[in-house]
Amino acid sequence: MSILAKRLSRLRTSPTIAINTKVIELKASGYDIISLGAGEPDFDTPQHICQAAKVAIDKGLTRYTPVGGTLELKEAIALKFKNDNSLTYACNQIIASNGCKQVLYNAFLATLEPGDKVIIPSPYWVSYPDMVILADAEPIFINCPEEKGFKLQAADLEQAITPKTKWLILNSPSNPTGASYTYAEMKNITNVLMQHPHVHIITDDIYEHIVYDGFKFYTPIQVEPGIYNRTLTINGMSKAYCMTGWRIGYAGGPVNLIKAITDIQSQSTSNPCSISQAASVAALMGDHSFIAKNNKIFKKRRDLVVSMLNKANGIECTVPDGAFYVYPSIKGCIGSTTPSGKTINSDSDFVSALLDSEGVATVQGCVFGMSPYFRVSYATSSTLLEEACNRIQRFCASLKR
Repeated sequence: MSILAKRLSRLRTSPTIAINTKVIELKASGYDIISLGAGEPDFDTPQHICQAAKVAIDKGLTRYTPVGGTLELKEAIALKFKNDNSLTYACNQIIASNGCKQVLYNAFLATLEPGDKVIIPSPYWVSYPDMVILADAEPIFINCPEEKGFKLQAADLEQAITPKTKWLILNSPSNPTGASYTYAEMKNITNVLMQHPHVHIITDDIYEHIVYDGFKFYTPIQVEPGIYNRTLTINGMSKAYCMTGWRIGYAGGPVNLIKAITDIQSQSTSNPCSISQAASVAALMGDHSFIAKNNKIFKKRRDLVVSMLNKANGIECTVPDGAFYVYPSIKGCIGSTTPSGKTINSDSDFVSALLDSEGVATVQGCVFGMSPYFRVSYATSSTLLEEACNRIQRFCASLKR
């Protein structure tokens, strides 16, 4: 008899982590690989944040902290919510965790029962469905096609809600598409939610500050304060602050939910790293000018990648408003064959053949819930992006149609 739990049969290894692992192995074996699969900025953590961590070490701040984070960090998070989002959260409405993933997972574990349903707009971040399944609930996907900007439509949301719907997940700007909701678009969604008071909302705002062309970000409660008591607002330090390895995510929400999430955290990992917490206080309270500077670089990279991919045979790529991904269609490549005779029947085939023939690592669209697309991260240097796009163009030109 296997010692492993049956629930593991429903669990996938994170596809994006699997891609990154394969790239590391190939590079270690001497292959010339350009990775466009990583979902993290290539910029170093700003020096004033690193310095705060060094000071914390020198001060001996290396012991356990309260499970949900230090008072200093919670106060900094509360101020961030107030200044950036016009949201008021007391410290007992805030938790800091070991990344946003932990907040999400613990929230599902704290609230979901067998038979509950969680609405997930598709394309989606790869971990949402598996977290829901691990909590014994059912993910319900709503297709958000490219012609609708990869965004959830109010009518589709209304149709998907049932008495068993517990949560709706919103992610703007989005991973994998970069799609971002305007005030009016978010208002259409919250209007539906106001008609269904049993539906709770998780808003994943991790890419909030990475937007372009004057786009203005809105979190759902800003648009509709009436959903305040049933919304968990999640954010973190990893993307805008270039702190992926520091592993600090946080959330604001109803007191009873935050307490439940904290109780679960107390019996699993306990507090997040004390040094990372001190660094996060400095990040939230200190100079933010680097964010705008980084966004200018990201925008140039976005424009480069979109332009070059749209010149590749069989690829069409829209321009996203935020995050650091593009999600190009490869409809024009389906059914073609590689010079070695392999048929491209899916985005998985495309991504695999591209890696084998040109050494460019991307992520197939099927793992995000929509095909035939693939995700490209432009969080790497313009030099590497240009070379990668030249290789993609060469690969697409080699396909026989």
